[in-house]
Amino acid sequence: MKQTKKRNKKIRKKRGPVTSAVPGLHRAAEPRDMVLNSRIRDSSSKVIFDDPTLCSQFLRDYVDLPCLKDVKPEDIEDVSEQYVTLFAEERNSDRVKRVHIEGGTVPFFLVSLIEHKTAPDYNVCMQVFRYMVYIWNAYEKEAESIRKGMSRREDFLYPPVLPIIYYEGAGKWHVPLDFKSRVREGEAFGKYLPDFTYYLVPLRDYSNEALMEKRDEISLVMLINKLQTAEDIENFRRLPGSEIEAILRDSPGHLVDVIADVLCAFLLKMNVPVPETERLTDKVREKKMGELFADMEKMDIQAERRKTEAERTRADEEKRRADTAEENSVKLLVELCQELGASKDAAVQSLMDKKNMGPGEAWEKTGLYWKDSSKS
Repeated sequence: MKQTKKRNKKIRKKRGPVTSAVPGLHRAAEPRDMVLNSRIRDSSSKVIFDDPTLCSQFLRDYVDLPCLKDVKPEDIEDVSEQYVTLFAEERNSDRVKRVHIEGGTVPFFLVSLIEHKTAPDYNVCMQVFRYMVYIWNAYEKEAESIRKGMSRREDFLYPPVLPIIYYEGAGKWHVPLDFKSRVREGEAFGKYLPDFTYYLVPLRDYSNEALMEKRDEISLVMLINKLQTAEDIENFRRLPGSEIEAILRDSPGHLVDVIADVLCAFLLKMNVPVPETERLTDKVREKKMGELFADMEKMDIQAERRKTEAERTRADEEKRRADTAEENSVKLLVELCQELGASKDAAVQSLMDKKNMGPGEAWEKTGLYWKDSSKS
């Protein structure tokens, strides 16, 4: 694992930042190293969009927009740090890309907002809408910093934003794609509301064969992302190993490492022992992915999921019991103060001293458990 981190560090140094095609108008930002972080569930999608080559392959292969059919790695600039930091910590896996379209009129270019989901999320429209507003607001401020009043000119236009939802979940995505479906009376007020839909890429709808037809590195990453059950692993085993290895044959080392990292994230999530995980990821680095699961004992992924869920449920139950015990302790302390003839003020002070509460919370709890609230 240490060797992998060293390799990734060297790779990031080689790549260097992508510079803007419009000097002075936009700041370049380097992507953060999000591979194999504490939220392993998100790592696979992050490494796809952190790597310019994989990202360009994804846009060419899976986004049906003619202007993206010839997009190249050097056309993609990561600007996530300009926007993700505006949101809560749990948004740190989002990616915002500026994609320069060949032949486009400067300074107009596509800004691609990329989200990833492992379960249907009914509020995803609002999430991407916030990003769109921040992107346009930042663009306007940068333009105004160059020339005062530029945004009020007739010829000033905001860049298009393409919100992409990359869905890795096994279940069907049954969430409406349009924004106004999230607004009460959205149809009646339709023309007065923001009107957009996001672009959904549901991984579950692509067969292994369809992914293999692309014959590029992104197809191998998505094949790994599709692994959800023991049956999925069996289906992967049936793929022609020679075709998989033909894709890897000419793949640059940094992409092979990315594919290995995605596999590692999946295996760790499934609680596969570290030695077995390292052995399998080494097969990828040796470009022998065709025999990836050939001699591996059949994994019961659903059992691992149930085990993880049981552990989570047990932890939640323990927390609930601890919270209940603490609340009972607060209640008893207030009742004891009252029984001993102490005033409400004394009960509040006791809670502040013994339970480390602030004045507001202490007064709230005292009022809640004081048997006769009309007496002080």
